[in-house]
Amino acid sequence: MANLHRLAQSHLDAARASEHGRSAELLLHDGSLRQTLIALVSGTELAEHNSPHAASLQVLVGRLRVTGAETAAMVAGEIALLTHLRHAVLAEEDSVFLLTTVTGVEPAAGPSRAR
Repeated sequence: MANLHRLAQSHLDAARASEHGRSAELLLHDGSLRQTLIALVSGTELAEHNSPHAASLQVLVGRLRVTGAETAAMVAGEIALLTHLRHAVLAEEDSVFLLTTVTGVEPAAGPSRAR
């Protein structure tokens, strides 16, 4: 079991020490489900990228701005679905968030037919 408070602080410390201003760890991986803790120092951006099949972002510490077709500001304690469009994430202050994704989902098979 992961302690998110402890991990958030540890990764925020690592992000502050990193020349790239970020730190991340894959916490859970179960089939197509992934949960990743990401820390960004103020002003650091995850450049525009495609969204996985399904994703949510939960801010644990700080304030983020998700940009793309729509722009949304998010603060600690907020959770939101991510758009299926290209988007970027900018830390407006030192921040940590939990990214939950579902990847590699195969389309549902059509109904089977008895012969």
